[in-house]
Amino acid sequence: MTTVLLVRHGRTAANAAGVLAGWTPGVDLDETGRAQAAALATRLADVPLVRVVASPLERCQQTAEALLTGRPGHQLSVDERVGECRYGDWTGQPLKALAKKRLWKAVQAHPSSVTFPGAEGESMLAMANRAVSAVREHDAAVREQHGESAVWALVSHGDVIKAVLADALGLHLDQFQRIVIDPCSVSVLRYTELRPFVLRVNDTGGALRELVAPRRARRRGATSDAVVGGGPGPT
Repeated sequence: MTTVLLVRHGRTAANAAGVLAGWTPGVDLDETGRAQAAALATRLADVPLVRVVASPLERCQQTAEALLTGRPGHQLSVDERVGECRYGDWTGQPLKALAKKRLWKAVQAHPSSVTFPGAEGESMLAMANRAVSAVREHDAAVREQHGESAVWALVSHGDVIKAVLADALGLHLDQFQRIVIDPCSVSVLRYTELRPFVLRVNDTGGALRELVAPRRARRRGATSDAVVGGGPGPT
């Protein structure tokens, strides 16, 4: 009954600017993101991680490296299957502009039907399938090598983690936009022979004050749209 910590990378300048980074190279953690990663490493210092797996993208690598600080002998495993969804022609565009496109409504309501435009565009269903397969394979390997009580971590992206959680909760992918995953949040799964158990979702260890909607949002009514790519988290 191994335990996996699903960690979203820390905040980037693209997150803060509302830009969909996707697989754009060179997207690093910003100052806030580096502080988030360091704080998370402190929170997890006493957790005996036997494996850390990360997306190949820089923001996840940097977050994972922070988690490995003070853990001599641990080597980071990189798995492209837990990399960001390939957003195709949407990559690098402002979310405000993307929200005006017809495909946006499908991304919100029926993501299982969506394939992002362009030669590099991926379907959200393909993203979900590769990510879930990767997590389950790593979990089985950890259990075989380290036993039932082992704990390991996966450092990935908002939409990827949402897809893995939706699978664990028995939700259709069309329901995964109901889940929120903030930068450097931790969600916790425990796979068993019969079913997965979801122990935590979007745990940032922050003050509950962060959950109060901004005054402007309360006045105008909060949007029902999910932030593609995960967003910058609470300000």
